[in-house]
Amino acid sequence: MKRKNSAKRKVAYFLSNNVNKFREVARILEEYGIVIALIRLKKKEIQNDSIEKIAKVSAEEAAEELNLPVVTEDAGLFIDALNGFPGPYSSFIYRTIGVEGILKLMSGVENRKAKFKSAVAYAEPSGKSRIFSGEVSGDISVTAKGDKGFGFDPIFQPYGYEGRTFAELDTDEKNAISHRGLAFRKFAEWYISKVR
Repeated sequence: MKRKNSAKRKVAYFLSNNVNKFREVARILEEYGIVIALIRLKKKEIQNDSIEKIAKVSAEEAAEELNLPVVTEDAGLFIDALNGFPGPYSSFIYRTIGVEGILKLMSGVENRKAKFKSAVAYAEPSGKSRIFSGEVSGDISVTAKGDKGFGFDPIFQPYGYEGRTFAELDTDEKNAISHRGLAFRKFAEWYISKVR
């Protein structure tokens, strides 16, 4: 994709320990002429049913601690048949039961509808913050497919992609439609208008 604002490069400070997520975000923000700097600091992650609240608290606390404007993201896979599980607990569930554990929970389940949701939070040391959300709908596949992406990508089939999973799409294809891509594009549009 063509950069939208390459004349003046802007910098965003992204708090994350997930290098795969950082790479996706860097490619998305590059389209807007935004350079992203990775801050690998153990962020406080509250336990909450709202990914928006989790991202907001993490961003606000990091911005205050670092005395920098900070961007964080929280995301989750919300499966209809499992009442939205794993949702905001997706990272923990991935580390404990993984893709195969979710497929086992979904064994024999007819309703395979699911959503990936993303909440991007931007916070300044002054305490001002904003949230940008993105969501993509699809189905949980019967088996894991593909070797690209990370996390639950091998079992999430976004609608309109002939049954291919996120892990079967290249990074630019995934970023064009993903929950993270949608949320970070909203952030980028706002950020480049804010930081002139």
